[in-house]
Parts: sequence; structure tokens; C-alpha cells
Amino acid sequence: MTEDFDLAIVGGGPAGLAAGLYAARMNLRTVLLDRGPLGGQLLNTELIEDYPGFESILGHELAAKMGEHARKFGLDLREFQQVSEVDMEGEHKIVRLEDGGEVRAPALILASGGLPRKLEVPGEVEFAGRGVSYCAVCDGAFFKGKELAVVGGGDAALEEADFLTRYASKVYLIHRRSEFRAQPVLQDRARSNPKIEFILDAQLQEIVGEAQVAGVRYLQNGERKELAVGGVFIFVGFLPNSDLLRPHAEHDEIGYFITNRDLETSIPGIWAVGDVRAQLTKQIATAVGDGTTAAVGASQYLDRLRDRATATA
Repeated sequence: MTEDFDLAIVGGGPAGLAAGLYAARMNLRTVLLDRGPLGGQLLNTELIEDYPGFESILGHELAAKMGEHARKFGLDLREFQQVSEVDMEGEHKIVRLEDGGEVRAPALILASGGLPRKLEVPGEVEFAGRGVSYCAVCDGAFFKGKELAVVGGGDAALEEADFLTRYASKVYLIHRRSEFRAQPVLQDRARSNPKIEFILDAQLQEIVGEAQVAGVRYLQNGERKELAVGGVFIFVGFLPNSDLLRPHAEHDEIGYFITNRDLETSIPGIWAVGDVRAQLTKQIATAVGDGTTAAVGASQYLDRLRDRATATA
């Protein structure tokens, strides 16, 4: 079955929800499709302290508030709708779902986010779900009393290392550089946590164990070392979910979409927002701004299509 809308949004994180809110307020017939529950990466974040208006709020609570706000203005929100691909038929964009359904709209906003980047070291795939994780909020409670390793040096790595100390007896933060990329406030918090120990200038080489993770091997200053841990949490970035789009719009070498000032891609009528587009920062506040800009751009695009149809009628 094919359903027609003015605007389709793929992705229910903060960028997609903001786009849906503004589109619904502008009386556009809009549907938002997400492969899981609404919230995107908000659901993988325990505590949020850098979103304006909320001194402190849990990630899942902010996701729920954003969803409720968008629904209030009539956005058609559909969770657990896995998109298989996005294609073109003339000026219409076709969103094909894995269950066989289709959504068609002249305007499309891609807010599809990304997936955790893999280290691609021996043991990572073999121990996935058996001690290797990419989400501290999701899995931290399974590691009570254990010593853990967190790999990475950005905001996510330091935030999640701090969070994991609620459960772990000790957290080793392994980073390949001598300095972190994370915000200073997060670095200060991690350094003041007695349960966190830094292992810098270290490159993880292998994750080892039998039925479960038992340790990691790493290279530090040319010396091979081994550390006994009961789990490994990996936070080394994300890869954009940009391969949904057929044909491909212009993107950088990693796969992030290149957009103009209105966040429109190289394909007219398709916008990219949030973690799927090339940009300086990937924060909740910037994602919301992206969604707002794209929704206004989509509304203006639809107005031009209607004006052109009227002129040729």
C-alpha cells in the first residue's frame, strides 16, 4: 500500500522530531518514520545538561517530551517502521518499508542519524552482546561490580565512562591520543571520579575471552600490554545512515551528506539534518536547529511546486 503526504521524515531523533513539529504547525501533511522507539541517540544518553531550558534532564524524558509536543500539533508519528530504501519517481520521493509498505511525498527530510563506528579489532564481533557494547545506558546494569574498559576520547566516551561507574568497580578509559576531544567540563568530571583511570596513547589491539569478555590487549608507547576487564564499551564515533538514499546525493568521503544553507542536499526536495549531514558539531541543540531549518525549507519548496502547477494549469 502506498500512502501520500506532503512531507516524509525518516528518523525520530531530535532533528526529525523538530522538523515534524514545525512541519505540522505549518499545516503540512507530514509523516515521521523511525526504525525503533522515538528519540534516536537521546535514548542512549543518561543525563543531558547542555540543552537550553533544561538544567538537567534524562535522555528518554527529553525524547518523550519532544514526541508529545509534535503529536500535539498533528504529526503522524510511526515507530518501529524500518525503512529499506528511499528512491525517486519524478518529483516524488518514495520511502520503501521493509514490511512492504510505501510512503510517497514531494518533499523528504532525512534525519536517519548513524550507527556506532566499529574498532574492527579481533574479538569485537565475536563478543558483541557477550561483553562488548556500544551503549552504557542500555547495558551498564549488566556489569555490576566488574572492571570495565571504555574506548574513545570524545564527549560520548567520557560521559558514558562516568555513567558506568554507577555499576562498575573500576572503569579504564582507553584513548589513542594524549589528549581528549571531549568538552572540558566532561574531562574535569571524569578526572575527579576516583573509579576512572586513564590509559592514554594506547591503541586497542584485541578483545579476548572465552564465553564472555575477559580482557583487552593494547599497544602503548610501543609496548604490548594486557588488561583484565569484564566488558568493553566502544565510543569512537558514528557512521551516517546515508546509504538509504537511492540515488545518492552528494556526500563527503565518510558518507555525510553535503547540504546548502537551507540544509537541502544536491537532490531538490531532499533535506539532510542532524547526524547524517556534514557539520561542525553533533549536539541536540544543533540537531533541533537543523530540523527547524529543513522544515521551513520544505514548506517553501512545496509552495513553489504548487505555484508552478497553478501557472501551468
